[in-house]
Amino acid sequence: MRMPEPDAKTIARRARIARDLRRIVPGDGVIVDEDGLRAYECDGLSAYRQPPLIVALPSTTEQVSRVLRYCHENAVKIVPRGAGTSLSGGALPLADAVTLGLGKFNRILDIDLANRCVVAQPGVTNLAITQAVQAEGFYYAPDPSSQIACSIGGNVAENAGGVHCLKYGLTTNNLLGLEMVLMTGEVLRLGGKHLDAGDYDLMGVITGSEGLLGVITEVTVRILRAPETARVVLMGFPDNESAAATVAAIIAAGIIPAGLEMMDRPAIHAAEDFVHADYPLDVEALLICELDGPEAEVTHRIEQVESLARHHGVKTLRVSASDAERALFWAGRKAAFPAVGRISPDYYCMDGTIPRHALPTVLSRMAAMASHYGLRVANVFHAGDGNLHPLILFDANTPGELERAEQFGADILKLCVEVGGVLTGEHGVGVEKRDLMGEMFSEIDLMQQQRLKCAFDPGQLLNPGKVFPTLHRCAELGQMRMSGGSMPFPEIPRF
Repeated sequence: MRMPEPDAKTIARRARIARDLRRIVPGDGVIVDEDGLRAYECDGLSAYRQPPLIVALPSTTEQVSRVLRYCHENAVKIVPRGAGTSLSGGALPLADAVTLGLGKFNRILDIDLANRCVVAQPGVTNLAITQAVQAEGFYYAPDPSSQIACSIGGNVAENAGGVHCLKYGLTTNNLLGLEMVLMTGEVLRLGGKHLDAGDYDLMGVITGSEGLLGVITEVTVRILRAPETARVVLMGFPDNESAAATVAAIIAAGIIPAGLEMMDRPAIHAAEDFVHADYPLDVEALLICELDGPEAEVTHRIEQVESLARHHGVKTLRVSASDAERALFWAGRKAAFPAVGRISPDYYCMDGTIPRHALPTVLSRMAAMASHYGLRVANVFHAGDGNLHPLILFDANTPGELERAEQFGADILKLCVEVGGVLTGEHGVGVEKRDLMGEMFSEIDLMQQQRLKCAFDPGQLLNPGKVFPTLHRCAELGQMRMSGGSMPFPEIPRF
């Protein structure tokens, strides 16, 4: 859908802001033309589109600092943007805000093997960090499926995980230091190359803050020595319940796999048709379990996993015989999202986390929901830590299907909370889950969270419209008032 042209007042304001920003970011670093802005009008959650007022593309921390200080002093809203792979609308622009693109921050600044860390700019892709150190036998553990494209700064903003987060943790568990710029332009450094600090855990506050507290300009991450041995057990089950019970049994036995992923029948067939990973096609559910460590330990753990799988009725079972075969098994899983895109005009990717014991119940109720809404769903998720990624298949060109897909997704997230889980595991809240925050938090909870934002951004200029269903003025929050003075957010345009 073509957006309406901005009015004369907005055009005049844009011209003034663009002129001022060009004094800070020279050359082609400020974009105002319609075609240029269109490239930034959405992120990975492309059901929502909104051209920004202006795009600024700084290349140094000093430029970021000056842009933020200018916006602070002139009450200009600003939306930070990394690679644009967000799946929650976290980087969705606003019509009256500057989008601050960090794509030029794309260099690895330091590789320190002695301290087992890498210092990188936020625009460096996740996979590039591993590629920079793998020749020396190291790697960066968090590995989202989009690791070839997603940026490390965005990983921090959303606290991204990946297929190996069960054993090695999310971004927050592998983060050592940050450089960030506050809305006032002040540059703040947190942590460093050491493992921990003795003061307030501000890095914990920043990680997963979705661009609401500051703009990250440098990241220091921990790298790990590649394991001696890594092998994958590929297990096919006659039903989802048997596969889910096997997941619970593996964890209950004290086994912590490097990765433990699950795919249902639609996802299996889509991935196999796309990647040809040699997946079994006569099963309803597939578990991909990677064990790593010393060879003797891996061999023993594989025997344990095989025994547990047989006890729960496994139909097919294979163990990777080489690193190439192990990589092929993972290739199907990591390509599941684009694979599903080949069998449906559109799909809506959800992200919620549940207790492992609730997997059979949730999968069964999702199947009932799919029947109710008349939409197909493909499930592919991090089974070991209960992080679900249902892919709801629909056609946006069919009247009403997008709305049904959104309601289906909302019902899935409400179910996650109902069984003791949370609204998001790694994709963030953004605009997608913003209006569902009340399902998980009380009004008092949300106001307390907003007080934290006020400490960093009292003018509410950083990424407004995200996370909070109602944005209260900081002065009001300081007086502990419970009603009045709030600012409801406008509807987000969709295509």
